[in-house]
Amino acid sequence: MKSPIVKRSVVIHRHKTSISLEDSFWNDLREIAHYQRVTVSKLLENIDKERQGKRQGNLSSAIRLFVLDQIRAHGDFWQFSRDRRLGQPPQTAQEVKSNAEAIPAVS
Repeated sequence: MKSPIVKRSVVIHRHKTSISLEDSFWNDLREIAHYQRVTVSKLLENIDKERQGKRQGNLSSAIRLFVLDQIRAHGDFWQFSRDRRLGQPPQTAQEVKSNAEAIPAVS
């Protein structure tokens, strides 16, 4: 069975390294870089710098947390972008609200 995690070679601070990341996170990371108008390498440098300052775990985990934070902060925007890319109409505000209400709160 094929693993959902893919190892990718990237350049961070002019050093070649590899990260292991699921396609969904990688695709969202590329999209975030596009909308921030930076290269994926530059975005990864920023994530790595912040990770080292906070003494977080490995880079792959820091990337997942970054993507999650961005989606939480810009959920509707990223959803619209994913829908556009997939050729689907964007959700209406009512659909977004209905979907949010369907997700139970974590206590």
